[in-house]
Amino acid sequence: MTDLPAIADPERALSLAYAPAAVRPALAALWALDEQLGATIARTETPAIAQMRLAWWHDALDTLAESRPSNPVLVALAQASQIDPKDLLPLIDGWEALLEPLPLADESLLLHAEARGAALFRAAGTLLLAERSAADTAGRLWALTDLAFRVSDRVTAERALALAPRQIGHLPGPLAMLATLAMRDVRRGLDRPRRQGSPLRLLRGVVAGLAGL
Repeated sequence: MTDLPAIADPERALSLAYAPAAVRPALAALWALDEQLGATIARTETPAIAQMRLAWWHDALDTLAESRPSNPVLVALAQASQIDPKDLLPLIDGWEALLEPLPLADESLLLHAEARGAALFRAAGTLLLAERSAADTAGRLWALTDLAFRVSDRVTAERALALAPRQIGHLPGPLAMLATLAMRDVRRGLDRPRRQGSPLRLLRGVVAGLAGL
């Protein structure tokens, strides 16, 4: 497996510890791809340029099986035989939904939740043998909560939390950890900071990762 960029999100980095060793590299590749797509949005001030860069990722994923990529994330995905790169194409639409003017409409938020969150957790759930509907729901919850605590617009953040699912089904350790922390963020609301990487928060993640949902 090629060397991936370090996973910036401490919770997703920790979640890898609860994945079986055989699928851990593939799961890391999924998290790395999502972070790369998010960085494309965050670092680009002009929506048209961001769309062009997302289109590059779309084409790269669409032709990955026939190409010889040099990007470390794409190399890792190409080496992950458990993942069909075409199943990850919705992530492009999910991130592109955030290029609409703020505050984001419910339609854009739901598209982001489905195309980014559900598709990402569905792919991860396939690796982890998770029940599909539970993985999809957890992905929507996690994506909307993650967005709510990162977006600069308060109205968008409030709408995202309001749309986040409140119940999910049984999940394996890595996804249970992320979903548990997301549900806690929804309950606490926007006025209480999300201290990612804090010892107490990571301890809660450890307990959820060990227990599952």
